[in-house]
Amino acid sequence: MNTPVSTKDKKDFIKWFLSNYQLKRRESVWILNYLINHDSLLKNVHFITEARFCPRGIIISTHCSEDIPFRFYKNHIVTTDAEKSFHDIRLNRNEPIYIQLNFSNAKQCPDYVAVLEDNPFIPEGYYITKKDKSMAQSLLDASLYQFQRDQLQEKINQALDERNQQEFIKLSEKLSELEVSFQALRTVK
Repeated sequence: MNTPVSTKDKKDFIKWFLSNYQLKRRESVWILNYLINHDSLLKNVHFITEARFCPRGIIISTHCSEDIPFRFYKNHIVTTDAEKSFHDIRLNRNEPIYIQLNFSNAKQCPDYVAVLEDNPFIPEGYYITKKDKSMAQSLLDASLYQFQRDQLQEKINQALDERNQQEFIKLSEKLSELEVSFQALRTVK
């Protein structure tokens, strides 16, 4: 959870953004200028990623972006009509509005990152790919194997120090089984 962004910071950012980027749709400029001039609306504005998951979201793109020029989402209804979104913003002043801005190097832009908030509507696990899950499982398996192997080797060394042949043989067999099962696990993946 991140700290709320002040209205002043949002206003300063929008002014900076409008002076540094050319938007694909002029209506997007009108919407952002309208928000700048209405602090009561601006307090309900949240800059996020993946606006399509939000109950009320807008995607605005610049000419330096390959993304769609404009899109408005409201409760699973999608439109590219900026006037409808502008009308909705004016009518529903007290509802939160989530805005996604698409421009080159947006994630590396400190001005944007400063106002960017977590999107509470992104589905759980959205950013985790099958490859990420597989890599995490492999890392977990390797770590567990390493830990168990180290413990067995310590016990084997202790059995050797104590000249306990029976314990040494039992632990050596366990170590061998552990190594075989780990190798089998690695070949499956």
